[in-house]
Amino acid sequence: MKENTIVSLADSNYFELLNELIDSILKFDKSRSIAICILDAGLTDEQKKILSTKVDEIKNAEWDIEVPGFKVRGKEWLKSQVSRAFLPNYFPNYKKYLWIDCDAWVQEWSSIDLYFKACENGRLGITQTMAPGYRIMSKVKWLFGKFALIKSQNFKHAVSSKIGIEKARKLAFAPHINIGVFSLEKNSKCWNVWQKNLKETLSAGQIFGSEGLAINMSVYIDEVETEFLPIYCNWIASNLLPKFDENNNKFVEPFLPNTPIGIMHLAAGIWREGKDMRIDKSIKIDIETLSQTKVSKSLRYSS
Repeated sequence: MKENTIVSLADSNYFELLNELIDSILKFDKSRSIAICILDAGLTDEQKKILSTKVDEIKNAEWDIEVPGFKVRGKEWLKSQVSRAFLPNYFPNYKKYLWIDCDAWVQEWSSIDLYFKACENGRLGITQTMAPGYRIMSKVKWLFGKFALIKSQNFKHAVSSKIGIEKARKLAFAPHINIGVFSLEKNSKCWNVWQKNLKETLSAGQIFGSEGLAINMSVYIDEVETEFLPIYCNWIASNLLPKFDENNNKFVEPFLPNTPIGIMHLAAGIWREGKDMRIDKSIKIDIETLSQTKVSKSLRYSS
């Protein structure tokens, strides 16, 4: 019996991305000891048939917290904003859970090992979206003189979710935590704290982004025990493009020591001429190499 699992979710539109994520995991010999579990948010029967030959379990994602129908509007994939906070309910036979969004893929297994190590003793293993080279951490709109309107992601979501101005202020300039990759043990207290906060954020705010706000509340307000992992463990390419190491055929951090990217995450998409690389794999962009040349590449997984 496999002790630990990697979990993801997709609908039919993101099936190709999910399939690539799974392939990127399975290319490593170490993956044989790790279960892969999938939450189905609208996959077709044919897609599930393909996945069933590669993964250990597939279960239907549910609305684990009641959400008004008008907020959903048929977008079953929004269940990912709720169900990932309830993974032990779906897949109860595992000790540790590593969630990876389907628009991410694994380049270095060392990041998988780090996430499973990070969540020991009930801690939350997760990455803050901050790194050398980030030019802006929080946006403000200057009104006049010293006065400004805060527009940071955490503060904006906190205000729209009506969690209270004191909580919103605590989150305003806290480094944003991306929930697209995280790890937790089955018996971690963080699950209950996160679920409590998620119920609060869903009650007034939008569904999209609610789970991210809830986990930021859990870390910065409730102070759940957290192990912060390096940014290469969850590299948000839309925030800062990597460089490419042609000698080793790997994407790396753009600044010294050019650490290889562990998990490449295409959150928010990579857009060219109105087309998103997540939907159209033919989209390529110019990437700087370590030898200071440019190559045209996709950031999608390729075997």
